[in-house]
Amino acid sequence: MAWKKFPYPQIDYVYTPARLKRAWSRLHAGDAEPWPQDTELVQCWIAFHAGDFELAAQRGLAYGIDGYSVAHKASCIHAHYLAGSDKGARLDAVIERCELQQAQQPCNAAAYYWHAYALGRRAQDSSVLKALAQGVAGKVYQSLMKTLELTPRHADAHVALGTYHAEIIGKVGAVIGALRYGVSQKDSYGYFDAALALNPDSAVTRIEYAHALLTLEGAAKKAAASALYQAAASCKAQDATERLDVEAAKKAA
Repeated sequence: MAWKKFPYPQIDYVYTPARLKRAWSRLHAGDAEPWPQDTELVQCWIAFHAGDFELAAQRGLAYGIDGYSVAHKASCIHAHYLAGSDKGARLDAVIERCELQQAQQPCNAAAYYWHAYALGRRAQDSSVLKALAQGVAGKVYQSLMKTLELTPRHADAHVALGTYHAEIIGKVGAVIGALRYGVSQKDSYGYFDAALALNPDSAVTRIEYAHALLTLEGAAKKAAASALYQAAASCKAQDATERLDVEAAKKAA
């Protein structure tokens, strides 16, 4: 099935290799991805940041195992924001590739983070309760903790763990969540606070933090959640993914 095109093409999102290298730490404050040493991989990331997710995924996969990180990210971002009926298949492919990459590159944090991300999005789209019953939550947690073991400053993994705690509590309650899954409201908020400290320009961190506030405390946190959505909507997008995040925040604000 054809990949839906990124709907907000902008020249600012089309990086030259030199400009991308200068912006790399800012663009990858969330995933702590290391700068690619090969010029072909740099081109894969240029396609990703410009919003050509299909090309980024194709080139990354063609490059081989070292190109999987950009392929994972391109596939997951497209699946979350732009995919239609092919979303599930795209996420399933990421899960399978991540497990292969974990076996071949056990010290590559991307193999674990995108594994958790794809599993988590699949669970959200079907049923979190079903995912809990099937043991998916445990796999998500293990992959996220492995991500942080390998890359402690991985802000997006902190976001995902904050969401993990909030969603389980939202489905089974605080008491069962604490006893059976070891989750807590305090830990959820702590992970989000850590993520914002690591990546203060992130719109998506604020969006997910707002979701967690509403999940955990409902109307009592409506004003705080609204402020987070508004702050996310005001963030200045530096690439295609950030633009999709900002547009999502505008709809939620």
